[in-house]
Amino acid sequence: MVAETSQTLDRGLRALQVLGETTGGLTVTELAAALGVNRTVTYRLVATLECHALVRRDPRGRLHVGLGALRLAASVHPALREVGVPVLRDLAEAVGCTAHLTIAEGEEALALAVVEPTWTDFHVSYRVGARHPLRQGAAGRAVLAGREPEGPPWVATYGELQPGARGVAAAVRGVDGLEASVGIVTLGELEVDRVGPQVAAAAAQVARLLSGGA
Repeated sequence: MVAETSQTLDRGLRALQVLGETTGGLTVTELAAALGVNRTVTYRLVATLECHALVRRDPRGRLHVGLGALRLAASVHPALREVGVPVLRDLAEAVGCTAHLTIAEGEEALALAVVEPTWTDFHVSYRVGARHPLRQGAAGRAVLAGREPEGPPWVATYGELQPGARGVAAAVRGVDGLEASVGIVTLGELEVDRVGPQVAAAAAQVARLLSGGA
């Protein structure tokens, strides 16, 4: 039996989803058409979402996801770290490189969790909270690859964020609403063909854990 749900809440959530997937914003009329409801209902939804800073209007009156959504997203970060850190620890110990979980925030990659190996003499220090463009570095490029249905299983880069640094990262795929990657970085030699499958397996494990799998 299907559980009873709130139609108004469902419409509000769908409105946020539609706006989040639209470049350039929507008018109230366009949003109403996308939701399949009349303008009066849409005006009420928008007014309520604006009160909570979840929707904003630009100078042209077009609707966009508001900054309140960023606060909601930030509250999820501790849960992502809790899931990701054990996987990163195993990966870092297995390959002897610094491992990281990175998420997309707009057009930037944000390092959410970092684990360094315990047994190596030298390793790269990578700061939690570090940001860089998605098109720079293995972590961001892997996120972009995750947007492609037939994207590569992992991405390797050299010297894009730090001279001499080598990186390998794989997208965390199949988790609704999340764009992320798991990766490693080192200043030493890197056997990409050996390490790539390990990184991809770690990313897949994070995806399973976030989806409720074992």
